[in-house]
Parts: sequence; structure tokens; C-alpha cells
Amino acid sequence: MKTLTAFLSVLILLVGTCTAQNTTNFPNIGKVDRFESSLDNLIPKDAKIEVLCGGFEWAEGPVWVPEVGNQFGGFVLFSDIPNNAVMKWQEGIGATVFMQPAGYTGVADYGKEPGSNGLALDSSGQLVLCEHGDRRISVLTKDGGKRTLADRWNGQRFNSPNDLAIHSNGDIFFTDPIYGLPHRADDPLRETDFCGIYRLQNDGTVTVQYKDVSRPNGIAFSPDEKILYVANSDGNDPVWRAFPVQDDGSLGSPTPFFDSSKEDRIPSGGGDGMKVDVHGNVFATGPGGVLVLSPQGKLLGRISTGERIANVGWGNNGSVLYLTSDMYLCRIQTTTRGTRF
Repeated sequence: MKTLTAFLSVLILLVGTCTAQNTTNFPNIGKVDRFESSLDNLIPKDAKIEVLCGGFEWAEGPVWVPEVGNQFGGFVLFSDIPNNAVMKWQEGIGATVFMQPAGYTGVADYGKEPGSNGLALDSSGQLVLCEHGDRRISVLTKDGGKRTLADRWNGQRFNSPNDLAIHSNGDIFFTDPIYGLPHRADDPLRETDFCGIYRLQNDGTVTVQYKDVSRPNGIAFSPDEKILYVANSDGNDPVWRAFPVQDDGSLGSPTPFFDSSKEDRIPSGGGDGMKVDVHGNVFATGPGGVLVLSPQGKLLGRISTGERIANVGWGNNGSVLYLTSDMYLCRIQTTTRGTRF
């Protein structure tokens, strides 16, 4: 985790509504909808959604970076996709630009969503990025340089890698819808005629694991890594799917995990990012907020900021859930913990 700390001072441009934060009195927004009493075991009844900073175009992909030896502890990195930037938020300091450009390094205009999207840390603490404009999976190395891990399958460029989940063996599973292409499905730059779920292995091998989800988006492993959950952001097929992870590391045929069109307590709609806690509960962005789903796919409740929510990420000691919600970065305290903390 120390590999990101050597080059944190390269950019100090402050942005957003919070520029200095020697306070713990953050504004609160939204509410927690409690559909089942068991949600009380995961989110305290007095839990508040805190707004940490704002003013972004479209915030995505939060990831917690522990920083050893810093008086403020760790920090959150997240993407601001339209502004082609990765932002950093740290307690007591606020929001700064961590890296720009972050997802597109060309000189021509590249549509409305050129930047990075999903972010994750590999086992060495290096930042791994899904990049829209450069259409690749990349890694920010320990000396501050970027390296392409994969940008094509079978000789064809990806559409726009969206979100990723890293297996403990180092395999990177990622989704590849069309949202980052300037003209999306009809873009002349498009080289694949499907939106795939891919596996990138340590030796660089890229394989398609599944082609039949129309708009695969958020992706996360169960605690034992025997299931890979994938959200579909297509409102015509608002189903979260569960893929079994086979002994050779590939994915088996999926089964439906949750279908928002069959739940009358929330509107029907597709999903975006998600994370899983140590008990196997899935915190999935969907209609109206973050849906809290049991390991059996039962809707327990919803965290709603009142704004659209793109993605979530565990942080601090694993019990704080960070939310990228439209223009805001928010957080809420839970009584559970994220996986791998």
C-alpha cells in the first residue's frame, strides 16, 4: 500500500465545495430506507450520510488507500470521469487533484466521458484503473509511471472498460460496456460488437468470460471468491447476476441474483457499481440509491442521498462505506466490514 505515497505531492489544485476540512461536522443528506429489520445489524439506526466534498461532474469508482505514518490516516481516490481526473480526498485536508489526465491522453476531443472509471488496488498497493478514453486497463506503478495491462482482446480494442474486481490470485475481471465511447453503441471507433465480461490473468492473457449481458457494469466477488456478481445497467434487463468461479478461475453460467423489476419497494432500474461485506451482503448502486442485498438476494434496505449514486467503496478500518453520488463524495458508518480489510 506504500507504493502510492511517493508521488502524492505532485498536484495541489483544490476543487469542489470543500477546500479545507479541519472539521468533522460535515453536512448530512438523504436517508436510509429500512425494508427489513435485519438491516439494523448492518447500518446503525442513527447513521447519517455525510457529504465530504462536491462540485464534480460525475464522481465514480471510490477506493480507499491506507497510508502508513500519516497523521490523518489514509485517503480516498475516485474518478471524475468528464473532467478526466482522479481526485483524492483526505480527512482534515479536503479534495485535491491526484492525477490528470486519468483516462484519456490524446489531443483531440473525446466525448463527454473520457476519464477513468472504476479503480482498485492490486496486492502490491498499486492503483489499477479502468480507462474510458484510452480504452484500457492500466496500472500506476510504484515510481509514478503508468503501464498498460490490457487494451484489446483477439486483436480488437475494448469499448471502454468500466469497473473491475481483482481476485486474490491477481486475476483482474472487468466489464466493458460502451458508455465511454463518444457515440456509444454507434461509435465508428468501436471494434467489438458486444459488451463483454473479461478476465485478465497475470501473464497478460485476456479471455472473454461472458457476452450476453447487454450493459455489464459493476462487478464484485463474494468473500470466498466463489461467486462473481455483475450488475447490468440496462433498464430493460435490470438483473444482477451471480457467476460461479470455477476451479480453473474461469466463470460458469450465471444465475439471477436480484431483479429490481420484481421488487415493488423500489423503482425498476439497472445497476452500477457494488461492493460486498464480509458476511456476503451486497451493497449495490441501483434505483434510488445503494441497495443492500442479503447473500440470498433479498432486499434489506437502501441508502439514498437524493442524488444518483454511481459506486461505493469500503474504507478506514473497513466499516465506512464511501459513496460517489453524482457531484458528491459521501460516506456512511456501518456496523459491518468490507471484504479484504
